[in-house]
Amino acid sequence: MQTLKLIVREVRQESPLIRSLRLAREDGGALPAFGPGAHLKVSVPGLREPRCYSLVQLTPEAGRFAEPVEYRLGVRLEEASAGGSRHMHGLAVGDTLSVEGPKNDFPLHEGPAGDEPVVLIAGGIGITPVASMAAALKSAGRAFELHYSGRSRDQLAFLPELQALAGDALVPHADDDASCRFDLKALLDAVNPRQHLYVCGPKGLIDAVIQEARARHWPDAHIHFELFATAAPQAGDQPFEVELRQSGRVLTIPADKTIVDVMEEEGCDPMYDCKRGECGVCQATVLEGEPDHRDYYLSDTEKASGKIIQICISRAKSARLVLDL
Repeated sequence: MQTLKLIVREVRQESPLIRSLRLAREDGGALPAFGPGAHLKVSVPGLREPRCYSLVQLTPEAGRFAEPVEYRLGVRLEEASAGGSRHMHGLAVGDTLSVEGPKNDFPLHEGPAGDEPVVLIAGGIGITPVASMAAALKSAGRAFELHYSGRSRDQLAFLPELQALAGDALVPHADDDASCRFDLKALLDAVNPRQHLYVCGPKGLIDAVIQEARARHWPDAHIHFELFATAAPQAGDQPFEVELRQSGRVLTIPADKTIVDVMEEEGCDPMYDCKRGECGVCQATVLEGEPDHRDYYLSDTEKASGKIIQICISRAKSARLVLDL
């Protein structure tokens, strides 16, 4: 991915917790093309890892994707921010950002206008890539329905623009309003597994969508998702040992760090990309021990075999793992 230096041209408060940023080249020149679902990797001062933010497009003009003169990001201020969202919310017009991209790990499948409607589901800040999908589908004349859920209606960022874009295809949901609360089971009962389903938002929402869709015999090839959160400790997590068989090194993985984290601290050079257990880049062979799978990449059969693990997010049920690394 190429590195770009962009200047902040506009900052807008889209909801109590979400701000949007319009970014452009200082000379106003064209930016690299992107597709719906793409993101930028933003370098944040003081943080080792860049932060990923999806590109938002809310007008159905193909040129906005193919020859953009600006990028738009939506950033939610996180309560437990490690510095990324706080930095982004502190930016003002005229500030500059160093970014890499665009990169797309959440692409929209190709399809003719006559296909059955695409089902789009967004929870909270998950609207950012999903809104771009709605714009691309509208531009291509493809049918869709967009379900957008938040804790309350005032938490639904970009709502006026989404209403103008999607019209009756947009269905807003608010947790605090029983008349429009999101009912996932009812939604999936009303559609069918031939349709493509896209979801982005909190982990709980994504897990529920995957579980309910599979229970209704939805093919995995029609279930598309993107999780913003990286690995986080869970209740009951315990330290465990990892032996790297090829080098003979033994590492202790504490409850609040991943295998990849510790390998990097110890001077190893593990391969990884998403750090969310979605891409499969960090996969390793398990020679001994029982993995605790927390990824979204492996099939149920692969997880049950216990022979491979995604080291960016998964842990161990046994006290020790031996990996072919």
